[in-house]
Amino acid sequence: MTQFAPPADDPDGAPSARDRVAAVLRLAVPSAAELMLGMLVGLVNTYLVGHLGAASLTAVGLSSQWAMVGSVLFSAVGTGATALVARMAGARQWADASRVLGQALIVAVAMGALAVVGLELTAGAALRLMGAEPEALALGVPYLRVVSSVYVLTAVMFIGNACLRGAGDTRTPMWVMGAVNLTNLAVSWTLIHGVAGLPRLGVMGAAVGEVMARLVGAGLVLAVLLRGRAGMRLSVGGMRFDAGLVRRMLRVGLPAGVEQLVFRFGMLLYARVVSSLGTAAFAAHQVALNGESLSYMPGFGFAVAATTLVGQGLGGRAPARAARDGHTAFLLAAALMSAMGVAFAVGSETIIGFFTTDPEVIAQGVEPLRLIALAQPFLAAVMVYGGGLRGAGDTFVPMLINGGAVWVVRVPAALLLTQVLPWGLTGAWVAMALDLSVRGVLLGWRFQRGAWQRLQV
Repeated sequence: MTQFAPPADDPDGAPSARDRVAAVLRLAVPSAAELMLGMLVGLVNTYLVGHLGAASLTAVGLSSQWAMVGSVLFSAVGTGATALVARMAGARQWADASRVLGQALIVAVAMGALAVVGLELTAGAALRLMGAEPEALALGVPYLRVVSSVYVLTAVMFIGNACLRGAGDTRTPMWVMGAVNLTNLAVSWTLIHGVAGLPRLGVMGAAVGEVMARLVGAGLVLAVLLRGRAGMRLSVGGMRFDAGLVRRMLRVGLPAGVEQLVFRFGMLLYARVVSSLGTAAFAAHQVALNGESLSYMPGFGFAVAATTLVGQGLGGRAPARAARDGHTAFLLAAALMSAMGVAFAVGSETIIGFFTTDPEVIAQGVEPLRLIALAQPFLAAVMVYGGGLRGAGDTFVPMLINGGAVWVVRVPAALLLTQVLPWGLTGAWVAMALDLSVRGVLLGWRFQRGAWQRLQV
């Protein structure tokens, strides 16, 4: 990446604090709703599968860890595409934004196909590597193979929504994820329990529900983009391979992809440490993660707002405005997520009990959820300042921070607090809280320094 000298003043003037808050909320609220609807796919399946027993819950939880690793292949493209589209939207270069959309979909589909092949061939070995016990392994292997078989569809939906958000349209992805969630709920509920005379498939019913949901989501995104939305339109001409444009995307996206890959493998090792504590402990860990994911919803929304507004601010040659918007997004996220942390601390037993009736799982999951309540402001910094830096195209240093902290802080601390000291699952979550605190401080420092204001992508 090269650098340019930003203008000395903000050509758009200095919007009032009320205007900045309104701009952030306009983007953040639909994005938070989008993530809520998207995460409800996992929450619904956890709820439904959780009542089948700890082995079923563990099978889905371990499979989900590998499913997230597979998504890293096209998330790198999404990061680069979002940053470029946001810059072009800020400069009102809509034809170029449409070309970015087409190139991003080409590359993402290829990477999605690669992920399908990889996970189909290695599903059994992947879950054994995670320490899955025999019953969880027998349930998890077919689940992982079915879910990973539609990664091409997942790639289309992911990249299409990422480009729309970069252009400032966060409502369309929200409605798409609403349809995805409703499809998953209907199909999973029906097939897990064998409603209306259909076969009772148990864990596999959740897998089929997720597959059908991704099919619906990808179809809706393609239909919207072919008609044109947010200044962009997908066309045959835009799908002709453009090596120069792909290089620009990957110059921004590859560091973010490497970050996610390093981070995800670190998370796999972290999950392996937790799974060594036993099936009940990992089931409690998975349920607590789903409870904590409630705070990711507003965090994701404000991170998307930061990504879009920072990118558009830089595209419009207004770096000072971009910085103010990023800080505003963080303050709003920190306030709301801290309030949710209080809810975790007070209502942890109720939240855990919603997902499972197993008394041992509930007993082990309560304390970790209370603990992570203290880390919510740091999680807000990780998400929002990380999003702002990605919107600016500053992905290399965040790669070092996010990718390195999980290996330097989270995994060693988890090993110490679970294998050397007898802190069990609570010790693993202390390690998580330490990791989030370190990353939040470092990413906040990086954003505050402002070097990202001089980057050109």
